[in-house]
Amino acid sequence: MSVKREVQSSVKDEKLIRLRREQMIKGAVALFKQKGFHRTTTREIARASGFSIGTLYEYIRSKEDILYLVCDQIYDEVQNRLQTELDLNKVTTDTVKRSIASYFRIIDEMQDEVLIMYQEAKSLPKETLPYVLKKELEMVAIFEQLIEGYLQTEAIHISKSHQKLLAHNIFVQGQMWGFRRWALRKLYTLDEYIHIQTDLFINSINNYTKYPY
Repeated sequence: MSVKREVQSSVKDEKLIRLRREQMIKGAVALFKQKGFHRTTTREIARASGFSIGTLYEYIRSKEDILYLVCDQIYDEVQNRLQTELDLNKVTTDTVKRSIASYFRIIDEMQDEVLIMYQEAKSLPKETLPYVLKKELEMVAIFEQLIEGYLQTEAIHISKSHQKLLAHNIFVQGQMWGFRRWALRKLYTLDEYIHIQTDLFINSINNYTKYPY
């Protein structure tokens, strides 16, 4: 079972812990993007965060703690923003379009953070990786809810295994814009990419009713 890991701190003030760790995460993201996790030192992270190395170690115990906090916050931010923008009470075609567009735009805005998370997650301590990966599956589950709601509205029957794969497809297509934006932007604007991927998704469901597997 994957459980959230508590990062130890010698400071007791929760508000101050959140503030300092937010500064730390911001500084670490900039450095990881530039140098990578392994070539970045805790001293550099402390400097980029605006405090001393001694202060840094009051809030974490190791550089791996910082990477864990970075991954945890990135997933939380993407998931929270996505849930805020989605209305899953009655899912129409318009809801699907808005949902996919919101997710792709979030990934576009957080491209640096998402790239770092995927490039450096392999360096997480063995015991924390399952928890971080579980958070990814929680985001996929949001798209499963979206698909299930849309199928109910349209009175379309698709097997659960197909629904799960469609949800993973949406998730990966958003990540693809982040990973391959350097190539995709030569072919499409973000709006065009969103429009085409959304059309492909909706058409695949409509065609399923004509040619079910």
